Amino acid sequence: MVKLRIGRILAVSALLACVGLGGCDDSKDKFKDEPVEQLYNEAVDHMMAGEWTQAGKTFDEVDRQHPYSVWATKAQLMSAYVAYENNKFDDSIAAADRFIQLHPGNRDTAYAYYIKAISYYEQIVDVGRDQRDTQNAMNALQDLVNRYPESRYARDARLKLDLTRDHLAGKEMEIGRYYEKRALYVAAINRYKKVVNDYQTTTHVPEALERLSECYTALGLPQEAQENASVLGYNYPDSDWYQDSYELMQGQRTGTGEKPGWISRVTGGIL
Repeated sequence: MVKLRIGRILAVSALLACVGLGGCDDSKDKFKDEPVEQLYNEAVDHMMAGEWTQAGKTFDEVDRQHPYSVWATKAQLMSAYVAYENNKFDDSIAAADRFIQLHPGNRDTAYAYYIKAISYYEQIVDVGRDQRDTQNAMNALQDLVNRYPESRYARDARLKLDLTRDHLAGKEMEIGRYYEKRALYVAAINRYKKVVNDYQTTTHVPEALERLSECYTALGLPQEAQENASVLGYNYPDSDWYQDSYELMQGQRTGTGEKPGWISRVTGGIL
């Protein structure tokens, strides 16, 4: 009980001391009030030196000390940029969102949308993992293109959109192959169809069409298999996947990649 009372007394004394001294700050970064131009230039110097953490703190201090200045507006956007360069993507997205909310009509808002989009884009992982960031990146990139189609950032956003769609299509293909390998053909067909219908401009469409032919052949549905093979041949005649599809239709292999078996016999050699 005595120790508890002493502890409380010491705590109260420490609090009063902090109040008397204008507050206690254990952080290493203590900023004194400075003219806004000087403080902003310090932040830029840190940024040019690649000192991203210190640059971010100094830009934040510009906003704190001079919240209604034009420099504060610039500092808010630069905070998003230096967080991105520091690989603190969540912080970058949060800072960009704040800028967008506070300054929707600012001429630099397009850049805030761009920083947000590429911060998601940089977090895209391989197709074997969750694709939430990939979907977020695609949504953010598309939002930028829709809002600022003529901006200098839209061209890069369009290129990244193509790569993002290709990544999402790759994920669908991976799942489709998983199902097909286990003879879950209907489930595989649904994945391959999604690639063909939703990601038509990606590099995965030829394989998706060929694998649709495989699955339909394995299910004993030659007409559906032939339709997909025909679409593949018409649109991608030089593709290696079309060659595989041609062999499949000629009965040189089955829908499971094996030599002709019961399917050829059942269909009378039509495949």
